[in-house]
Amino acid sequence: MTINTLRYIESLLKIKTKNGQIAKFILNKPQLKLYEALKKQYKQKRPLRVIILKARQMGFSTLAEAIIFKQTATNPNISSGIVAHIEDATNNLFNMSNLFYQELPEKVKPKVSQSNAREIVFDDKKGVGLRSRIKCMTAGGKSIGRSETFQNLHISEYAFWPGDKKSTLAGLLQAVPDTPDSMIIIESTANGYEDFKKRWDDAVSGKSDFIPVFCAWYELDEYRRNATGIILSDKEIELQKMYNLSIEQIAWRRWKIANDCGGDEQIFMQEFPSCPEEAFITSGNSVFDKQSIIRQIERVRNVKPFKKGYFLYKKNVIDHQNFRITDIVWKDDPDGYITIHTPPEKTENKNKTLFITPYVIGVDISGSGIDYNAAKVVNNITKKTVCTLHILSINEDLLADQLYCLGRYYNDALIAVETNYSILTNRELEKLNYPKLYQRERYDTITSNYVNVTGFETNSKTRPLMIGELVKLMRLDPQSECDTDTLTEFLSFVKNSFGRAEAENGSHDDLVIARAIANIVSGQQEQSLIKIDVDEPVLPFALQTVESEDDYYSDSYFY
Repeated sequence: MTINTLRYIESLLKIKTKNGQIAKFILNKPQLKLYEALKKQYKQKRPLRVIILKARQMGFSTLAEAIIFKQTATNPNISSGIVAHIEDATNNLFNMSNLFYQELPEKVKPKVSQSNAREIVFDDKKGVGLRSRIKCMTAGGKSIGRSETFQNLHISEYAFWPGDKKSTLAGLLQAVPDTPDSMIIIESTANGYEDFKKRWDDAVSGKSDFIPVFCAWYELDEYRRNATGIILSDKEIELQKMYNLSIEQIAWRRWKIANDCGGDEQIFMQEFPSCPEEAFITSGNSVFDKQSIIRQIERVRNVKPFKKGYFLYKKNVIDHQNFRITDIVWKDDPDGYITIHTPPEKTENKNKTLFITPYVIGVDISGSGIDYNAAKVVNNITKKTVCTLHILSINEDLLADQLYCLGRYYNDALIAVETNYSILTNRELEKLNYPKLYQRERYDTITSNYVNVTGFETNSKTRPLMIGELVKLMRLDPQSECDTDTLTEFLSFVKNSFGRAEAENGSHDDLVIARAIANIVSGQQEQSLIKIDVDEPVLPFALQTVESEDDYYSDSYFY
């Protein structure tokens, strides 16, 4: 007979409360959120896989142990593993499971043949009982779990595991079969940008089978205090509006920062985050204002882009040095690497005069292949991002083709390609006769004259300037950036021990650099509306969309 897990937990299991009392385990709101995520996977007959990003003392470990206890104490031949980050935590988790057992009514209490500081075995001495067990372990031990098979696995505070935790976790995950009756729960508070952050990001982006579960501090009802006489600051008023907080919740937040976080708001943001980005806030010397960036992420988090996909086109050879791209259309693709946040602006008045908005495209080329290729399209009047290109692997000639299409679409935007690592993308754009490429002066040692060359060079003079100008822009107008991936890179862009601004270890800065290039080269593009005669033979093209690449590349599509 199948036993309902929630009913079992709330009717049979008891816990030690925060004030030291033994009481029935009644799930709070965050715990119910986790339970529903697991329930959804169970109904879909999928292996239960959840990764939890949590604030302190939300009770997720308690629920994980309760589910594991129920599964192990009511079914035969079940092996469950619990791994904590330190010895004390391991003991606490075992004591939790032991309390569940001790407080069970006798009529439902299974036989136990062994119970020590590390393991509970549900069996009788003759070996004819459930033959199930719960084993508690501490991360950092040699090859923990590698010779085991677990149907259930709880990974606790993974971000704080010592040693080679990636290897340790890989071994443990291999011990769990990929079957619908198996369960893996990974939970942790954040600890900067490390492997837990990567696994969380993979879950959020759908790159893994783990469902991401995040609970903000204000989702726990008990985090409130009396607010009599409190006058909110402007920042607290903004937080109240952004997260729909009560004044009692704001009062608790203020009290927690003052009393348990030493007055350091950033410690509170990491330990009691309002959003995932606050949880992973970096410990380094951030270049950008973290709090304003996080607030902007919250503003745009659920804003859907205008389009996502890439361009299709026909490429014709003129000669070995020149090519022509024609018949440009758009292919919608939810996994596409170009995100159009806002389409290009064109306005025609009664006198048949067309006014178009000028745009600039900054491009950061992947130098070593481990970073992304990135391009940011910016409205050169408002300085706001309107489009983002972001792709890990693409041949530079094909990247140049996409940039050509993107530039033509955005009213023949000025394109500035960083040429530090490679000049191929820039040369390909020249071969395509793109009409507006950024030019810089370079001293020619042969002719002893300054000559104009295409492409942007990042060096000891230009890099501090372009980063400084971008930092200034984001301080004055954080809403000028609408792409969450770019905003997230801003958060992990820090000054290293030598004072150089760069991505924190394990993070990327390609979108930051592309955005900075677009901002610094804007002087070579018009900064007001451009007047164009409608009767001119060459005009920015209107975007056409096709549903199928096969239909597009067949002759019947155009003829």
